[in-house]
This record gives sequence, structure tokens and C-alpha cells, in this order.
Amino acid sequence: MDREEVICSCLGVTKGMVEDAVKNGAKTLEAVQEATEAGTVCGACIEDLENLIAELTAK
Repeated sequence: MDREEVICSCLGVTKGMVEDAVKNGAKTLEAVQEATEAGTVCGACIEDLENLIAELTAK
């Protein structure tokens, strides 16, 4: 996974930032949104966020 890849273009949130949030206990979309604000502007990245969270929490 490229940690620098932007997943939320509205706020510039990267995959690495989402990964760090999950490592720090954010296991749901809502928790990741609270930690990173990703997906809270236009919502276009919600599906990508959900998929990434599922991938990271399945490990």
C-alpha cells in the first residue's frame, strides 16, 4: 500500500493517515472520520474508506 496515496482529495487525507487512525483504535468509518475528517466534505471517498478500513481491520 502506498501510504502517500490520497484517499480523500477534499481534505488531503492519505492512506497512511487512515492506516495510522486504524492502528490507534479507529475501527469504524465514523471513528476514522472523527480521527481524520476524511469523507466529511463531499463523501465521494466513503466507499474507498470503508474498503480500506475493512482491509486494515481484517489483518
